Amino acid sequence: MRAVWLLLAPIALFAQTPATRPAFGAFEVATIKPAATDQAGRYIRMQSVNRFYAKGFTLNALVAAAYSLTPRAISGGPPWADSDRYDILASTPGDIQPKLDEQMAMLRRLLTDRFQLTFHRESKELPVFAITVAKGGPKLKPSTAPPGALPYLINTIYPEEKGGVHVLLPARNATMMQLAAMMQRAVVDRAVVDNTGLSGTYDFDLEWAPDESQFAGQLQRSVESTKPSLFTAMQEQLGLRLEATKGPVAALVIDRVERPSEN
Repeated sequence: MRAVWLLLAPIALFAQTPATRPAFGAFEVATIKPAATDQAGRYIRMQSVNRFYAKGFTLNALVAAAYSLTPRAISGGPPWADSDRYDILASTPGDIQPKLDEQMAMLRRLLTDRFQLTFHRESKELPVFAITVAKGGPKLKPSTAPPGALPYLINTIYPEEKGGVHVLLPARNATMMQLAAMMQRAVVDRAVVDNTGLSGTYDFDLEWAPDESQFAGQLQRSVESTKPSLFTAMQEQLGLRLEATKGPVAALVIDRVERPSEN
């Protein structure tokens, strides 16, 4: 068992008018329900062109995803905001799949409308991880995705034979900024900044054994895993370094939030 944690076109003889891209200002319909108490893992993904699904998220984790923050940079909410878990199933407008930033814009609107979320920002000095290029240079392959293809970065959790798990991150058409944003939202316990200076899009696979500081401590650590730590994997597999430091973070302080209705 595994828990997943987020074209072929017919040949045309005549030019076709491109479909108009929707504004993606809000979900057309959204259902929010308490997650099953025994479910493990969490993810956000498009199940189809216009079906958005977020599984197993607390309010704080939804805010972190929607505003591209580490959960450590979120404060001020009630205790349930970091304990109660929800599943969200929503329909997006039109027949074109929204990009990740468009999905998050609609999620931000949903948090405002259904959770009655209000907040303010404060600059705080917090622990951060900086992604830098390791000695010897990057080991990244330029992406082969066609123009206009959406980026793909989804962590997949695999069980180990002797207990625990390891993580595989297949990334396609991904920038370093997108890697940093995904890692701070879902993987590590602090903000992540891209200091690589790499501006391209890349295809790569990253595989490692997580520890208790990653994925909000939800994954069982593997004692005898043959997979490297995240820090070692970044350097050996990608030619990048994850360096612990401190820096200013635009933290989010929740002023008001309410439990949502289930419709």
